Amino acid sequence: MILSSIWVLTFFSFIYVNGVLPIEATHHSFRELQNLSSDYYKQPYRTAYHFQPPKNWINGPLRYKGLYHLFYQYNPKGAVWGNIVWAHSVSKDLVNWAPLDPAIFPSQPSDINGCWSGSTTLIHGGKPVILYTGINPLNQQVQNLAYPKNLSDPFLREWVKSPKNPLMAPTSANKINSSSFRDPTTSWLGKDGYWRVLIGSKRNTLGLAILYKSKDFVNWAKAKYPLHSVQGTGMWECPDFFPILNDSPIGIDTSFNGDNIRHVLKVSLDDKKHDYYMIGSYDIVKDKFIPDKAFKDSESFLRYDYGKYYASKTFFDDGKNRRILLGWVNESSSVAHDIKKGWSGIHAIPRAIWLDKSGKQLVQWPVVEIEKLRANPVNWPTKLLKGGHLLQINGVTAAQADVEISFEVNNLGEAEVLDNWTDPQSLCSQKGPTYKSGLGPFGLLVFASKGLQEYTSVYFKIFRYQHKNLVLLCSDQSRSSLDNNNDKTNYGTFVDVDPLHEKLSLRSLIDHSVVESFGGEGKACITARVYPTLAINDEAQLYVFNNGTADVKLTRLSAWSLKKAQINGKIKIDKTGL
Repeated sequence: MILSSIWVLTFFSFIYVNGVLPIEATHHSFRELQNLSSDYYKQPYRTAYHFQPPKNWINGPLRYKGLYHLFYQYNPKGAVWGNIVWAHSVSKDLVNWAPLDPAIFPSQPSDINGCWSGSTTLIHGGKPVILYTGINPLNQQVQNLAYPKNLSDPFLREWVKSPKNPLMAPTSANKINSSSFRDPTTSWLGKDGYWRVLIGSKRNTLGLAILYKSKDFVNWAKAKYPLHSVQGTGMWECPDFFPILNDSPIGIDTSFNGDNIRHVLKVSLDDKKHDYYMIGSYDIVKDKFIPDKAFKDSESFLRYDYGKYYASKTFFDDGKNRRILLGWVNESSSVAHDIKKGWSGIHAIPRAIWLDKSGKQLVQWPVVEIEKLRANPVNWPTKLLKGGHLLQINGVTAAQADVEISFEVNNLGEAEVLDNWTDPQSLCSQKGPTYKSGLGPFGLLVFASKGLQEYTSVYFKIFRYQHKNLVLLCSDQSRSSLDNNNDKTNYGTFVDVDPLHEKLSLRSLIDHSVVESFGGEGKACITARVYPTLAINDEAQLYVFNNGTADVKLTRLSAWSLKKAQINGKIKIDKTGL
């Protein structure tokens, strides 16, 4: 990622190289952060179970010897972008995290002006290595290698850098833009014995996934053609390329290929600040990604998340045979507010990701481990939710909760007719939570204040368009706060569900200043950051509502308070680990 772009998530692929000289580590600034005022943790907008470091700006896994490793971009000196190092935390369950000293920081000419994003790879024998973007003295973006000093250490606390860095660099011969050459992916091993890695780039407005190949993970050669490129998309940041099974939610290793395998190419578009993906096939002979016909141009790309979500990356969790997606969620508050509160940015809850049975899109769902935090369950029987009514959900901590609901709609003839196709986000803004139509809005009011001066609404609306039913999912922040200095953009997407034969399900994870919502059992995801002034902590309330004119049936409502996760706890080192 670049200086003007403050979204980076760092994941890794590893290799082990002999003969690399160790470097001396200095971690004084990070250790100072561990002596924090308790005020940092009393702030109403600090999350309780989403990952964030003690303070300052972040953006930011790998599983090794039974531990998950999260590396992330971190500014140890301030709440805005700059002074970036690779911070490092470890976990047994992807929920509770303990911080370690930074893994990588500027120390060589090839990264002296910054250690930016990259990825980890597990090479032969399960040895981890990191490829990452460094900024050299000429402010050129180059690719570097680091690996663990001690492979027997499950915490991977010390990293050394190759003396041959940089391993990949822009030159006049390879015609690479030196200011647009960054974010190496997890590498994969071909049947020919060569490792492959992608680097994000652009040429004018042509977005590129530049392909490099190596036999030994040290000497890399640029391929003649990129793996894929799309005109008019601009800079491709944080690319990700991985295989998925055609008929199973089970994840597979990044190097796996064969029958019944599809591939996903995901890119973070710097111009739009969103993550987009395509599904297709991988021609291993030509080293080309071929998108399915549904992804014929950039307008047909799909997004992981239709709210605030960027610089995401996946990794294969070999412990539970699943592919895990983790993304960065930035703030909706002003820079001045971020500096005042002393921190900025969080990570979304890790999500399991797989191919939907239709083969046309991916499905995402919060990792099952988050359910260990559930407490004080509330379950409602099936009930009719009349038009114009709302019901308060009592018995859970409304500012720190997990809610699952589903609706059944029988009177589809009441759906509002759309005469012209409208972008779903625009449709959510035009026909918000107070706009009464036949079928909707119905859903949740979260972070609601007494008297409803403040609330964030997550809801469905059903429309009829060209003799088909369209299900719209919206996350509306327009009434989320009395503070008008915040970004209150509304988000929306259509959900590929048939309300005639399927229930409309919604799950929302609510955590003080973030709402992650999953519609249609994970077919559509929207993440929002909100900063209420009234509906904070114990003052927050939670409702299910139906503001349409037609009744809907509430077939399920299950809600839980979520306990606080241990995010920046101390590490206890013993024979068993944490």
